[in-house]
Amino acid sequence: MNKRVLVGLSGGVDSAVAAYLLQRDGYEVCGVTLRTWDAGDGTESRCCEIDDARAVAWKLGIRYYTLNCIEDFSREVVDPFVDDYLHGLTPNPCVICNRTMKWEKMLYAAKVMEADWIATGHYAHVVQLPNGRYTAKKALHAAKDQTYMLYRLTQEQLARTLMPLGDLTKEEVRRIAAEAGLPVAGKADSQEICFVTDGHYADFIAAYVRQKGRRDWTVPGSGFFVDEAGNRLGRHKGITHYTVGQRKGLGIALGHPVYVKEIRAGSNEVVLSDEPALFTDTVECRDVNFLSVPGMEPGQTLRARSKIRYHHAAADSVLCMLEDGRVRILFDSPVRAAAPGQSAVFYDDDGCVIGGGIISRT
Repeated sequence: MNKRVLVGLSGGVDSAVAAYLLQRDGYEVCGVTLRTWDAGDGTESRCCEIDDARAVAWKLGIRYYTLNCIEDFSREVVDPFVDDYLHGLTPNPCVICNRTMKWEKMLYAAKVMEADWIATGHYAHVVQLPNGRYTAKKALHAAKDQTYMLYRLTQEQLARTLMPLGDLTKEEVRRIAAEAGLPVAGKADSQEICFVTDGHYADFIAAYVRQKGRRDWTVPGSGFFVDEAGNRLGRHKGITHYTVGQRKGLGIALGHPVYVKEIRAGSNEVVLSDEPALFTDTVECRDVNFLSVPGMEPGQTLRARSKIRYHHAAADSVLCMLEDGRVRILFDSPVRAAAPGQSAVFYDDDGCVIGGGIISRT
């Protein structure tokens, strides 16, 4: 009997080709779409476009299911995202979603369906190392590598996962889709967070806070731009409109380029500086998750290549495990605009994820 694999179909070309390749390789493929977001106006999340996913399943002749996860997604992903922004952080909701939603829900569905594996259209590899641990390894083509978003997965989740796109470029994926006659072959990629369909984070946060009506949530109003010494420079629109490293859209003219260096939620201030002040050689991380190693002992150090955001080229560094469970990253050369709330991910020389954590301070 062929091995059964449950493929997460988002409605995009990557997951469609993943399903096609696994079917071509002899797997018994089933498809599932996790319905995670309902905007209230009929707008779907780009991660759960059910009509397109169903069309792919029909073309491949595979069984297809949908799983309603809207309530769980709101609680596990959207609520923390909004809460972080209200507190001056810049979160990575996809990192949280992958572990607590996509993988958890797909593995649950796989158990019900007696599937041996789950699979996704991520550009990455799942590998088992000589020490027995599973990790995510960078895709062959760095331009599409998505391992940064996978560092929070568990050993149990990785051990049951297939990622058939790790050696392909986007162009090759689209060519395969076209040759296979998949209806999403020419579909454009999504560039935004899936539940903020227009990319306007501050507007989304304000609307979501009104909808939820939580007493502990208040959207910060206008406050002051200040320099590094605390001198007031002008007024800002509210801290949810800004992130560390931002230059465009500040709405203030000082006669020279300025950037957001820090967001102080407690005083409702946005600190502006010149660009050199954005650089640091020290970043600390909380909520650390290790993949390729079981962990680090307090005081232990480890050489790694670390990246502080999705589009950052990993840089040479030393990891140092602190007594309280955080990891301090000491970069060989300063890195620009490390934003609290974003993830820092650590790699070995072979491109395997050592682990990662949430940036707490620089």
